[in-house]
Amino acid sequence: MEATQSQTQNSPPIRADLTTLFQSIETRFSSTNLGDRWYLLVLSALVGGTEPELSSHLYLYLLQQPSYQTSSSRQALTRRLRETLIKLISLIGVCKPIEAILSISKVESPCDRDYSFSRQNWQCDTANHARGMAWMRAIYQGDLERTLGLFEAHRDFAWVSTEITYGLYLADRSVLDDWDTEVVVLVGIMVQNLRLETEWHVRGARRIGMSEGDVGVIVECTKMVMGFMGVRMDRLPGLEEVEVDV
Repeated sequence: MEATQSQTQNSPPIRADLTTLFQSIETRFSSTNLGDRWYLLVLSALVGGTEPELSSHLYLYLLQQPSYQTSSSRQALTRRLRETLIKLISLIGVCKPIEAILSISKVESPCDRDYSFSRQNWQCDTANHARGMAWMRAIYQGDLERTLGLFEAHRDFAWVSTEITYGLYLADRSVLDDWDTEVVVLVGIMVQNLRLETEWHVRGARRIGMSEGDVGVIVECTKMVMGFMGVRMDRLPGLEEVEVDV
């Protein structure tokens, strides 16, 4: 507790407009079955949008909560934030996640740093392929072969999807679970204003058990962060368009 109080006192203040945004989204999530995943949404939207350096404000905001008053709980939080950023690399590239993790590092207390290395022993082998394909089947179900078939003349993209995007990044369950991952993926795609991939992952979120209403809250809250950043969101499908294919 003392370490957190000292760190908060020595850290830059959290912007008032960000505090309001965080509180609004946290409150909106409280009426869903999505648990405390609201901050995964906020982090994914800020980083996938235009404001990765604001990740430090989110981190400091979270440290004020009762759940993060011990060093071990803060290290666990760091692992979740870091894994969110690692998964985002597969969606938006590496530079913005680097900006985000370095902004968090600047305000971390040394005693709260987590030195684990989740992918130290990763290999692009048959186990990796099987892991990636299993998660793709959960998301795409009967549409998987047709979707991969879109890359018949561009098989490098199919390989990247199965072995890297899914095998290396998204199918890793050492830190984030299925719903955590799909929140990150759906938001990371939506903030890029991508219609087709948003449709795939709204459908995927529904297929792994999220309710239509809870997916609607994810969309609504992502729009809130996008509006805060002034990011355009005018190409995305309506939920009712996707629901017929779930």
